[in-house]
Amino acid sequence: MKNTNSLSQSHKILFLNTLAFTVCFACWTLNGVLVTFLVDNGIFHWDVIQVGWLLGIPILTGSIMRLPIGILTDKFGGKYVFSLLLLLSSIPLFLLTYADSFFMFALLSFFFGMVGTSFAVGIGYTSIWYPKEWQGRALGIFGMGNAGAAITTFLAPSLLNHFSIDDPQNGWKLLPIIYAISLVVIGVAFLIFAQNKKIESNGKTISQMLTPLKSQRVWRFGAYYFLVFGCFVAYSQWLLPNFMNVYQTSLVMGGLFATMFSLPSGVIRAFGGYLSDKFGARKVMYWVLGSSVILSALLSIPKMEITTSGPGILAAKKGVVNVISDKTVKIGDKEYPIAQKTANGNENAIFPTSTSWQDVVVTHNQSVAKKELIAKGVTVIKFDANMWVFLILVILIGISWGIGKAAVYKHIPEYFPNEVGVVGGMVGMIGGLGGFFGPIIFGYLLTATGIWSSSWIFILIFSTVCLVWMHYTITQLSKEKEVKISKAKLEPAY
Repeated sequence: MKNTNSLSQSHKILFLNTLAFTVCFACWTLNGVLVTFLVDNGIFHWDVIQVGWLLGIPILTGSIMRLPIGILTDKFGGKYVFSLLLLLSSIPLFLLTYADSFFMFALLSFFFGMVGTSFAVGIGYTSIWYPKEWQGRALGIFGMGNAGAAITTFLAPSLLNHFSIDDPQNGWKLLPIIYAISLVVIGVAFLIFAQNKKIESNGKTISQMLTPLKSQRVWRFGAYYFLVFGCFVAYSQWLLPNFMNVYQTSLVMGGLFATMFSLPSGVIRAFGGYLSDKFGARKVMYWVLGSSVILSALLSIPKMEITTSGPGILAAKKGVVNVISDKTVKIGDKEYPIAQKTANGNENAIFPTSTSWQDVVVTHNQSVAKKELIAKGVTVIKFDANMWVFLILVILIGISWGIGKAAVYKHIPEYFPNEVGVVGGMVGMIGGLGGFFGPIIFGYLLTATGIWSSSWIFILIFSTVCLVWMHYTITQLSKEKEVKISKAKLEPAY
């Protein structure tokens, strides 16, 4: 009965943690929809670089503060840290309605970005309530709060449009107020219903607690999390303007498509924990990184139309041009058929299509030498980057990253069983920085190249680096293990 009651209390804490994390994550990704709406409707005139900064600033705060907030959670317990975090973060959201410049919007975004540290609080607070055999499932369920990004991308566009019907200039201000009220409600509920619990003091100083961060393995796990979590956060905001600019979708439809990326990626995290338990986190990460390389390579191909030289016509023998028509050119007694330009009827084709024709370059009564060009060839290769295929690929890479998020955190208790909080906080911080730098990097790449798919080229390169780094490290460890076994066999027995 005692175990049943204890487990019931643990489940209650897990529910409160997951609910709070979901609301926090929804707030954390608010700028993705809100800033896009404000710029698209001409309420603020920010350029691409400024938009990238506004998308990334809340992510920066929630990332760099994860480690200290995680330490505070270990020291004082999750109940009070989580409650205080929720209540204090609501204040800048209330004040966001008074923002009238880029600087003020950026400053308030920096402060409400603190909700991003909720992951570090929840990880430490959840894990302490469960025995080792339950922690994988519990943390996977808690991690499903990532789906909060989907709540924002799905509901926020419709709410913004609705609020702006009567007041196009100021209607948007109701949205951050709703988010702020949500934080207050959950914060008060946490104070009333949650029970505090913290790790027993182990006598370690802050310096001793941070010792594991010297390990290269921590930074490698951080790189993986930068990809699977940080880039997930970045794209949960970046996809909306991407769809609106490339495919001319409405704000609501673009938000729906961004939700189709965010929601499965967040929900499937629990399944990723199950796969990591069953097959091992290493095998799962091979699959995740490999699929990220393949899918990002496909997504890197931009919507484009290329005009290049095609097959032309050369004179078979010398002579004088005596006939030029739409379909033929006659030189002496030799007639040459000319390919005509035709309309490309393959709109929204899945694969690239090409059209070729020939333009006559000779004139009447012109003397033509043998092998001289009569008509130059023109070929147009068109790739529509079919929106539905693009959406499917985006959903698939989101699912892959969702599984990878669980696999990365499965590694940590295996390699750092006594430093889960510190290592987990550091890995989470590095991953969160991906969410900060992602929109900024994407903005600079877009400005430099003028191509929206340039962000996927960045993902392709980074995924490849992670995959190669992981494979090289595992290969080296395997070789070292074989050498140790060989030495052990050669040592004489006494």
